[in-house]
Amino acid sequence: MSRKPTKGYFVRGQFVALGSELDQELKRELKGSAEMSKTDLKKYSDRLQQLGESLLTLRADLMNKLELSEKLVDAVDEARRITNFEGRRRQMQYIGKLMRGVDEDTLAAVEAALDEQNKGSAKGTLSLHQAEQWRDRLIADDEALTHWLELDSGADVQQLRALIRQARKDAQATQAQERPGEAVRHGKAYREIFQTVKAALNQGDADESDAATEDDQP
Repeated sequence: MSRKPTKGYFVRGQFVALGSELDQELKRELKGSAEMSKTDLKKYSDRLQQLGESLLTLRADLMNKLELSEKLVDAVDEARRITNFEGRRRQMQYIGKLMRGVDEDTLAAVEAALDEQNKGSAKGTLSLHQAEQWRDRLIADDEALTHWLELDSGADVQQLRALIRQARKDAQATQAQERPGEAVRHGKAYREIFQTVKAALNQGDADESDAATEDDQP
């Protein structure tokens, strides 16, 4: 005689049988809200699981600001060390279970920390692109140096000019020796211009941030 299929729903690949301990636990956690459908329960549990997984990528300084339980922090640290697929999957399910014990204010703080990290990554990428563009402009166009000095009035003009001249010489020598299909090789001056420009751009961003902080002071 065939067994009647168990009714339930899936949460992040884990089957939750209706009436099971896990099903009851999910419903108890959500009892403060209006009657929740299985779809609502799944969405809520998915959100917790995703936040738990995102904790593995969160920077230490942002992680330390969160009011997470020691058990959850230890579980996240352990998940980072696990390389076995099945072991990691089980650990992530455990983290998802622990996340169900985190209050809503802390969940919001986790989301805010992730947003802060993502914005910082995007800003860092933009800064690198700007530095690359300025490096290429300085090497290609004499007038670019005048425009750059308007942004970085404290620049060492003589050193920067010397680096630009050397980068141009290196580029000409490389073109003369270049073979089809070979990757372009750049000299030391080319890299130093990039580092000089990047440092100046980062310092400018830091100065703007400090000024904004001072403006916010009462």
